[in-house]
Amino acid sequence: MAESHATGTTAHTEVPMSHGKPEFPSQLVSFAVAFALLYVIVSRFALPRVGGVIKAREGTIEKDLSEAQAFRDESDAALKAYEAELAEARSRAQAIGSETRDTLAAQSEAERKALEISLSAKLAEAEKTITAMREKAMGSVKTIATDATAAIVQRLSGVTPDNQTIDRAVDASLKG
Repeated sequence: MAESHATGTTAHTEVPMSHGKPEFPSQLVSFAVAFALLYVIVSRFALPRVGGVIKAREGTIEKDLSEAQAFRDESDAALKAYEAELAEARSRAQAIGSETRDTLAAQSEAERKALEISLSAKLAEAEKTITAMREKAMGSVKTIATDATAAIVQRLSGVTPDNQTIDRAVDASLKG
């Protein structure tokens, strides 16, 4: 303990010192006992609790990772199903388009053939009409040519030619 001696106005405090006894070995023993006690407390009570918390956290992390992997696998499967359905829809659309195109082409071809047949019939009828008109016109041309030839020969020569001679001359001229 500290002793206080008062002499006059100054106070003096002294720190007790061990007088010749070494305290070092007893301090080592105290430290060893405290360390052993602290080691037992920590190893028996604190470390198992910390280990349990760490294991629980690892379990939670593993569970979360497995759930995340399951969700990822599920989304990959959904994506593959979506892509398969999309490919199937595309192929159906192409088949429908091809079928429609073929149907329209067949209809167009049938209409074209019907129109072609109709036009061929009208063309044949027009050719018959033209041929009939040409024959009629040629018949009129021969009569006109015969009359004109007879008139020209009579006017130039003053003699009326016979009809057989005029017909032969006109036929020769029309043939070519």
